[in-house]
Amino acid sequence: MVLSLVAGLVLGAAGMGAAWAMSADSNSPAAGGTPAADARAACEALDGFDAGKYTEKGSGGEIALNRYAAAGALSASAAAGDAKYKELAQAIRRSQDRHAQVFEFDATVKKDLDQAREICRGL
Repeated sequence: MVLSLVAGLVLGAAGMGAAWAMSADSNSPAAGGTPAADARAACEALDGFDAGKYTEKGSGGEIALNRYAAAGALSASAAAGDAKYKELAQAIRRSQDRHAQVFEFDATVKKDLDQAREICRGL
């Protein structure tokens, strides 16, 4: 039951994140509609993600949840469009999968997030 709830929240947040990215103004990186733009947008979402706020009540928690989900959705979109973004998508997905298993940002989740952020710095 709890896993279903978490999965529903993650999928809902991913949808919200994708809608957020698609509705961005034309000056945003996501507006380009290319794999590179999706990867940059994923990195921006990840850059603004604060794991410490993930379980907060209110807007802080909602922002963290949506940025984490958006980073996953956008990186997956980038990887689908260009294989050079596959490593970014895999690192974010691993962190999300592990988080869904342990319900916290443990060392493994943080390691994968750090790897994703390192990949972002190289883009």
